[in-house]
Amino acid sequence: MTVTPPDLHPAVAAVTDRVRARSATRRADYLSRIRTAAAPPAAPAREGMGCANLAHGAAACGPDKIALTATPARNVAIVTAYNDMLSAHQPFETYPALIKSAAREAGGVAQVAGGVPAMCDGITQGREGMELSLFSRDVIAMSTAVALSHDMFDGAVLLGVCDKIVPGLVMGALSFGHLPVVLAPAGPMSSGLPNKRKAEVRQRHAEGTASREELLDAESKSYHGPGTCTFFGTANSNQLLMEVMGLHLPGASFVNPGTPLRDALTAEAARRIVTAAAPPMGEVVDERAVVNGVVALLATGGSTNHTMHLVAMAAAAGVELTWGDFSDLSSIVPLLARIYPNGTADINHFQAAGGMQLLIRELLGAGLLHEDVVTVDGPGLSRYTREPFLSDGELVWREGPGESLDKTVLRGVSDPFAPDGGLRVLDGNLGRAVVKTSAVEPDHRIVEAPARVFDDQAALLSAFEGGSLDGDMVAVVRYQGPRANGMPELHKLTPALGVLQDRGHRVAVVTDGRMSGASGKVPAALHVTPEAAQGGPLARVRDGDVIRLDTLTGTVSLLVDADEFDGRPVPSAPSTATAGTGRELFAAFRDAVGPADRGAAVALPTR
Repeated sequence: MTVTPPDLHPAVAAVTDRVRARSATRRADYLSRIRTAAAPPAAPAREGMGCANLAHGAAACGPDKIALTATPARNVAIVTAYNDMLSAHQPFETYPALIKSAAREAGGVAQVAGGVPAMCDGITQGREGMELSLFSRDVIAMSTAVALSHDMFDGAVLLGVCDKIVPGLVMGALSFGHLPVVLAPAGPMSSGLPNKRKAEVRQRHAEGTASREELLDAESKSYHGPGTCTFFGTANSNQLLMEVMGLHLPGASFVNPGTPLRDALTAEAARRIVTAAAPPMGEVVDERAVVNGVVALLATGGSTNHTMHLVAMAAAAGVELTWGDFSDLSSIVPLLARIYPNGTADINHFQAAGGMQLLIRELLGAGLLHEDVVTVDGPGLSRYTREPFLSDGELVWREGPGESLDKTVLRGVSDPFAPDGGLRVLDGNLGRAVVKTSAVEPDHRIVEAPARVFDDQAALLSAFEGGSLDGDMVAVVRYQGPRANGMPELHKLTPALGVLQDRGHRVAVVTDGRMSGASGKVPAALHVTPEAAQGGPLARVRDGDVIRLDTLTGTVSLLVDADEFDGRPVPSAPSTATAGTGRELFAAFRDAVGPADRGAAVALPTR
């Protein structure tokens, strides 16, 4: 039975109205631009091409050449993040042939318009390549724009899953927001070694009680085959957002790769473009869809990285989202899911318990989501309470479960895991930061302790291995912001800090870097802005200064006399390597990137 939403929650309505008013000029300019691009004779653009231009675009189309050049057949651009090094993207190898076949059957054509890079933070953690990770999002946005710039296409299917890939694809495609666009994911790998067991082995290895062989065995049993990693980091947060924002087909996010249902959903994505069933992307991504994305992220305790990615994606559509909007929504959105690292279950368990269909049903029923949105499946978010299945080989949808099948993983609004969202915004004399609270136990949500200051994560790990970290502390890891070195994730700190916490110490982290979409049990004030490299307060913190991180009141404060602190000189930033592993190619990005709370963007305006 379809959900009939009640009136919108007053706080959700107020935030949406505020976003709409703040964005009015930029959004109007954006809509004017894409509507001009869609108006005849501008679209389809290839009809106005010179013969030589069109011949180049159709030269290698084989049996589709006549359809592309001599008839009004719709042409689907495929923009793919395929590579076979990343488990999440390896399934995309077969997608282009499937999409082309489905497009042909529907009376259209499909072409691979371009590829985009897809790097894995799991591989580059703690390595120099991680300093390219955040910037890869903007490279992907630019690459997507290059792919679509040939004016050959009537719509697009975007193939991407992981951390920076989906936000980059969305940002780039929104520059062509007059085109209908569907994102087609690969789905999660099947469940392997439980995440809790993997985390235990990591922590024992950090203590020196598990061998490298034991650690590699545990990691390999966890990350064991094609598909997205099953913990609830940025990759799976991406899928959740694309579905609740109406850019996936209903129920597409968490269907495993290599299954008939997965293939059927991919083929249907192509058909939606060929049959003009999907609306223009720029009309789908509006302030209501953006607020829906924030609400779903908070309700599941999703990736902290999306406090930047959602801001950047929204900006690409002319919508100005702020951390204040996250904060206001967090106070009224309940936590409905426990997925590792916020619990022991993985994303497959979440889907089996009721998944996206139940999550959306519950949030709609409480007035926490906008129902009156435009989606690639048609008008109204209540369409996304349905789940896909195959009936005699045909893709159809039916209503999803009305209640959770496992309340240790997914609950309703009337019985949440917590009354507020899994992410909080922190303010104080150290700047502004975000913290993921959903995995932090209640007795660790307030930490007041002396600072231990490090200028990179290697220095902290060296101190841990040398035995000099003993007692309560707030680890300050600075000069890790986007201007300093590209804002690498500092996830390798998690096992060491977890060990210290398990020894009974009060431990927290304050950093202008990222900690990972899978930030865990140690409270971490992340993305501190202004960053140390731009003279932010973190640059003047000294060993022994007392810091109070309070996730309940939303504050992060240095408990030092204000006059004394203000009188401290700002030290020179440490000398860091800016060459090697391609880092020398990104100097212009480091110079141009905006602050974290504005999306840490290069390819978008920061004002």
